[in-house]
Amino acid sequence: MRFFNRITFQTPESVELEFTLAGIGNRALALLIDYHVLAVIWVGFFTVWSIVSVQLGDFWVDIFGTAVTLWLIAIAFLVSFILYVGYFIIFETLWFGQTPGKRVAKIRVVRDDGRLIGLQQATLRALLRPFDETLFIGAFLIMLSRREKRLGDLAAGTIVIQAQTPIASATLTISEQAKGLHEQLIEIADLSQLMPDDFAVIREYLQRRGAMSLKARASLSLKLAEQVKAIINLENLPEAVTPDVFLEAVYLVYQQPEF
Repeated sequence: MRFFNRITFQTPESVELEFTLAGIGNRALALLIDYHVLAVIWVGFFTVWSIVSVQLGDFWVDIFGTAVTLWLIAIAFLVSFILYVGYFIIFETLWFGQTPGKRVAKIRVVRDDGRLIGLQQATLRALLRPFDETLFIGAFLIMLSRREKRLGDLAAGTIVIQAQTPIASATLTISEQAKGLHEQLIEIADLSQLMPDDFAVIREYLQRRGAMSLKARASLSLKLAEQVKAIINLENLPEAVTPDVFLEAVYLVYQQPEF
């Protein structure tokens, strides 16, 4: 369900979560930044490759024969394509739908149901990117599609949204311990299993816990922490971490992971 550039998810608990679609402008800015980063990577690779090719000239001739130049060029282009595709796959997988460009533009790739993307979605998007950029097909599809999807998004079942930042609220405070713990969770837990409704419940608790009695707060935080642990396949909380701190850390990871 979409109004202008917004999309709303209806969770099983009847909680409505609204996201703002990234739009062609933000996506173009992100891609421009990513291409500048890629250009630096490519320049470094081709420089090293040229030096190695010259230094090992006789060795290459023994392997490829008289067609050595064509083989070296072919290998160079193959590796450059792998670097191109791998750049987007690695960053979007490890940074939960963001690349350096998307981080600067404050946008993120998520699945159609709002869940964080994984390796499969990132790979499909990256492999189809060259087709999207042929004759600006992707740009036209983004402008014409109801959910602003390019070919890669259609194949991977993803959308690109504006990244939400933690809500600044007097009733929602994040402890320093949680800010450190959320980096650890990225390494030890499967956070891609979190759904929008899981996040909504955590956010609701963090916003309202200040008005709860100590007994009710302790009981509810423990129950929520156990549920989230099961979802992200985490057997035990790190030592000396309370349920509240754990929920705060999960909130930070889902909203705006820091690296």
